[in-house]
Amino acid sequence: MEAPGPRPAPALGGPGPLGEFLPPPECPVFEPSWEEFADPFAFIHKIRPIAEQTGICKVRPPPDWQPPFACDVDKLHFTPRIQRLNELEAQTRVKLNFLDQIAKYWELQGSTLKIPHVERKILDLFQLNKLVAEEGGFAVVCKDRKWTKIATKMGFAPGKAVGSHIRGHYERILNPYNLFLSGDSLRMVPTELVEKEFWRLVSTIEEDVTVEYGADIASKEFGSGFPVRDGKVKLSPEEEEYLDSGWNLNNMPVMEQSVLAHITADICGMKLPWLYVGMCFSSFCWHIEDHWSYSINYLHWGEPKTWYGVPGYAAEQLETVMKRLAPELFISQPDLLHQLVTIMNPNTLMTHEVPVYRTNQCAGEFVITFPRAYHSGFNQGFNFAEAVNFCTVDWLPLGRQCVEHYRLLHRYCVFSHDEMICKMASKADVLDVVVASTVQKDMAIMIEDEKALRETVRKLGVIDSERMDFELLPDDERQCVKCKTTCFMSAISCSCKPGLLVCLHHVKELCSCPSYKYKLRYRYTLDDLYPMMNALKLRAESYNEWALNVNEALEAKINKKKSLVSFKALIEESEMKKFPDNDLLRHLRLVTQDAEKCASVAQQLLNGKRQTRYRSGGGKSHNQLTVNELRQFVSQLHALPCVLSQTPLLKDLLNRVEDFQQHSQKLLSEEMPSAAELQDLLDVSFEFDVELPQLAEMRVRLEQAHWLEEVQQACLDPSSLTLDDMRRLIDLGVGLAPYSAVEKAMARLQELLTVSEHWDDKARSLLKARPRHSLNSLATVVKEIEEIPAYLPNGAALKDSVQRARDWLQDVEALQAGGRVPVLDTLIELVTRGRSIPVHLNSLPRLESLVAEVHVWKECAANTFLTENSSYSLLEVLCPRCDIGLLGLKRKQRKLKEPLPSGKKRSPRVESLSDLERALTESRETASAMATLGEARFREMEALQSLRQANEGKLLSPVQDVEMKVCLCQKAPAAPMIQCELCRDAFHTGCVAVPSIAQSPRIWLCPHCRRSEKPPLEKILPLLASLQRIRVRLPEGDALRYMIERTVNWQHRARQLLSSGNLQPTQERTGSGLLCGRRQAAAGQAPETSKLSQPPASTSFSLPGAWDGRTSYLHSPFSAGRSCIPLHGLSPEVSELLMEAQLLQVSLPEIQELYQMLLAKPSPAQQADRSSPVRPSSEKSDGCRGKRDGVSGLESKLKRRLEREGLSSERWDRVAKTRTPKKKRIKLSHRKDTNSFKLERARGHELVPSADAQSLPADASCSEHEDSGDEDAVCPAVSCLQPEGDEVDWVQCDGSCNRWFHQVCVGVCPETAEEEDYVCACCAAPGAPGRS
Repeated sequence: MEAPGPRPAPALGGPGPLGEFLPPPECPVFEPSWEEFADPFAFIHKIRPIAEQTGICKVRPPPDWQPPFACDVDKLHFTPRIQRLNELEAQTRVKLNFLDQIAKYWELQGSTLKIPHVERKILDLFQLNKLVAEEGGFAVVCKDRKWTKIATKMGFAPGKAVGSHIRGHYERILNPYNLFLSGDSLRMVPTELVEKEFWRLVSTIEEDVTVEYGADIASKEFGSGFPVRDGKVKLSPEEEEYLDSGWNLNNMPVMEQSVLAHITADICGMKLPWLYVGMCFSSFCWHIEDHWSYSINYLHWGEPKTWYGVPGYAAEQLETVMKRLAPELFISQPDLLHQLVTIMNPNTLMTHEVPVYRTNQCAGEFVITFPRAYHSGFNQGFNFAEAVNFCTVDWLPLGRQCVEHYRLLHRYCVFSHDEMICKMASKADVLDVVVASTVQKDMAIMIEDEKALRETVRKLGVIDSERMDFELLPDDERQCVKCKTTCFMSAISCSCKPGLLVCLHHVKELCSCPSYKYKLRYRYTLDDLYPMMNALKLRAESYNEWALNVNEALEAKINKKKSLVSFKALIEESEMKKFPDNDLLRHLRLVTQDAEKCASVAQQLLNGKRQTRYRSGGGKSHNQLTVNELRQFVSQLHALPCVLSQTPLLKDLLNRVEDFQQHSQKLLSEEMPSAAELQDLLDVSFEFDVELPQLAEMRVRLEQAHWLEEVQQACLDPSSLTLDDMRRLIDLGVGLAPYSAVEKAMARLQELLTVSEHWDDKARSLLKARPRHSLNSLATVVKEIEEIPAYLPNGAALKDSVQRARDWLQDVEALQAGGRVPVLDTLIELVTRGRSIPVHLNSLPRLESLVAEVHVWKECAANTFLTENSSYSLLEVLCPRCDIGLLGLKRKQRKLKEPLPSGKKRSPRVESLSDLERALTESRETASAMATLGEARFREMEALQSLRQANEGKLLSPVQDVEMKVCLCQKAPAAPMIQCELCRDAFHTGCVAVPSIAQSPRIWLCPHCRRSEKPPLEKILPLLASLQRIRVRLPEGDALRYMIERTVNWQHRARQLLSSGNLQPTQERTGSGLLCGRRQAAAGQAPETSKLSQPPASTSFSLPGAWDGRTSYLHSPFSAGRSCIPLHGLSPEVSELLMEAQLLQVSLPEIQELYQMLLAKPSPAQQADRSSPVRPSSEKSDGCRGKRDGVSGLESKLKRRLEREGLSSERWDRVAKTRTPKKKRIKLSHRKDTNSFKLERARGHELVPSADAQSLPADASCSEHEDSGDEDAVCPAVSCLQPEGDEVDWVQCDGSCNRWFHQVCVGVCPETAEEEDYVCACCAAPGAPGRS
């Protein structure tokens, strides 16, 4: 500890021979680890043999040990000498306070503040400090060269280098102070120079330097620098660990290992730390600690503290030297060294062979002084330190020796040594055994000394005695009046001097009274002391017994070894009984720790806890043992002083490891071991947490074996050996260690890959070649590829393409050899397949051309039939309707009423257009397709008949139906309305387009019933002829064929009806009041006709004027609309004929003639003609004349009708002109026509030649045509060439149709036309009427 005097006396002795101070050697410096630093007393006991040889030592804690500074520095006040401040030009309180702080700082540094002058003015330090701070600080001002600017701001004239002067003053006076405030280091002068300057100043008498030292400040009053419980400084959770640290100087004196803990009094400086605030050159003189105890000093912060120490064994030598060099001081003051006012140059002591050691204690470091070690030193600058005393058990003999030394010097004791020993003896059962043993020895000395002294006193005549509790008296009331020793065991008192005591050594010094008047005051009798000493002895002997057991356990033979549990029990006993931490206990702990480590390693080896990364293939754990180490480890287990349960198991593990090594060596010696055997052996190795050198080679061989087996397995099935597989295997093989079998397999694999890539690339190029290669050339390449034992993707694709090409060609040949007309879908499928095959196919262009012709034909047919922006498909228009009314949507299953022709099977039931299209597509022959369409026609007729009756009944019902819905809008009827001729439903004229009044009356069809343009038959027949030339079957073609057959059939029936004369106008059968009485309440006035124009959905032929009169039959809501011919006014045959006439998507003159006949008012002559039968013409010679007569009769009838209808003779001439070409009719003989249509029959109806275009205004047939202008005549040839010129040659068919053709269109020259008869293709067809 430090103990400065108010003013050190002049140094005894001087510097070295040359007058310069020579630093003594350095003392030991210790840097404990965290484990060593954990127990301070154990660490001090460990370093004591070294450190007590130098008297002092330095300890650097671990770097992370940084206790917080917890002292309240605001309560520390100093009054240094400073110059009077009224000499300064400071007018404000702020400046005075600032200058006061500067002055105090430099006073603590051992200097006096002197205010400098600049330009004959006192420098304003406050303003200078403020301006520099505003500019960013000293470093920034220097860097930016702003000192001239600051000088200008302070009022100095520029240009006189004032800035450099100001900088010098700031750097010398203010910058150190600012660095101190910021916590930065202020060390600017080396410690060696400061040390030399200190001893120079101490040794000279010419310079008088006065310093002050704030020493021996009680921590109890101002607070410790270390954190304490219930302190004023709030600690963070991380800082609370320093509260209980053994190196906290508040804890060290009272720890269990410190004997001072048994002193109840709080002794400042010994049990309570003292604080030291040092300044530059403040020093502490040569001294030793009270009672020759240990001391420990910690520098919290500040500049270093320089220490000098002399070991305890040289204490008397130092005292002798100092007494010899200054005997007069010791004569007047025998305890001069205890007054801490004497300092002597270490060089002087070293000159007299006194061992002196030094050290510089920096902030955060400890300095420990050992018993009776003289030490001194000084501070290098402003700092803050804290120190305290402590005593270990080894100090006890020195402590008793110190008390004897104090008695000789008549020096006061800080505490009673005997009192401390007795107090420790009273707690013998809880004392550390080493402490108990040491105390027992010290107590034995104390008892012997006390026994001798009491015997001496008794011989002096002191017989009176009394027990006295000395510990209850203050120390100053129980001191010997002679030697100042604190009495505890005994003392002598006399009644003449109450309150005074003397120790038994100075009985005669009490008073002049006789001895028998003295009274012996004692604390314990001798009988009280012996049991206390025996208790200490028993405590020490329990340790001896324990030590004997430990030695027996450590030295036991193999057969008598104890278990590890017994060793742990001995350690636990030592801890419970607090036995000393001596070499025996440390050895026991070390042996037990080794045994525990061995047991842990053995258990780990037995458990086989190898980490996954080592299991998977490589590396060695840093904890793994080699086999040799395992063998040595097993031997070590047998050599342990204790027995481990894992030892026999580990021996078995060693045997298994050695067996593994033998098997592995045998397996690795084989040329090519199997992967399974290698893997099994590796799996066995996973049970050993041991480094096995064979594992690396085994893993290499295992990888090779796996690779070779994988290559072999891949080559077994060439169809699955892909190029990627070969590349992957080669990549894997490249990474394998060199081996002959691997290299051979790699060479074969590489060669196979090269060949495979070559042929695969060739196959790819052939597949992508344009133009495509022939089948034969590709087949040759495929044959080559098939020889390669690998799967080539492009080769497989090429092989597949060749096979597909062969299959395709077979399908084409089968189609050509089948004798049937191919179906379009089959052709499209073949073309699609053929295009996707990368092989040159000779037949593909022909098929593509054929499909293209079919598509052109479909487009032409669509243009012929479909209206603009039609929502119907061509097939939907050509086929019978499947969507009529309720029967077309939700019709119950029932048998057809019409019987099928004999020998034909019933077609699949057709419910929708898709069903019909599927049935047509799947039909293998035209006959089955015709049958399917015939069934669809029957359903169409049946459904439409029901719908017409329902709609007609709805409109004619006498009962008013409030909920009746009509029209597209499905709302109630409202005038004006119009009725559809086909479905007989009523429509609001505002919802549909109706013909205007300006147009002649027409048959009106609703949007649902109007499905096509209804071209004339002459435009349709060429479509069928061209399709027959194409020779491809498609649903649309079958539908067209059936539609023509149906049309011809209808024409035949219509002509029979017209020629029968049984057709009567509807006026003869119906009355004007037919629809009377219905909805009369709803009748209203409306415009006579709608102003809407004729819609495209209207049938495009005119009707006689009688049609307009039919509106008189209609009542509301048809008052301003149009109605249809009533169904109940017609016979079923006529009704069905009219209904089917509107279903036909063809324009026929018979349709117009039927309606004209039904609506015309008959004359008596017509009635007579109608009543007489038509004479049939069966013979060819009379047939021509009969036809001519028929033509004349029809022409007369048509002319009379036109006259009756008000047509002019010009109109009749124009009509007659258009009926017959101008050229003379030429009779041609019958001949065969190779291009004739072969129309098939369906449902038993024969194909009948078609009528002329319905654009004719009359009812005459084609056989009644007369000469007409070439421009107005129409040639019904399938492929009309439309010849032009002044004269065009015509020829008339001599068959049944009597139609006129361009000679050039049917291939007849004028000469042939004159000499032979001509029969058209239609009449030449089998079964055609009039064909012979």
